Amino acid sequence: MATKKKETKSTKDQAIAVVQSWLRASAASALALYLSGITDPKVLANAFIAGIVGPLVKALQPNEKQFGIK
Repeated sequence: MATKKKETKSTKDQAIAVVQSWLRASAASALALYLSGITDPKVLANAFIAGIVGPLVKALQPNEKQFGIK
């Protein structure tokens, strides 16, 4: 009987996934502000930095399968 080997991601792969998630969230929030007419670079930079909140919350959840704390 063949058993399926459980695939685990390395720490490097998980870090890359977190960074990609952060970039998507940050780019979306900064773009939304820009498209709504806010062009102040400081505000857009703050929105870009604030994009880390979503992926950070996801990473801190122990039951998150993609890259949660084990």
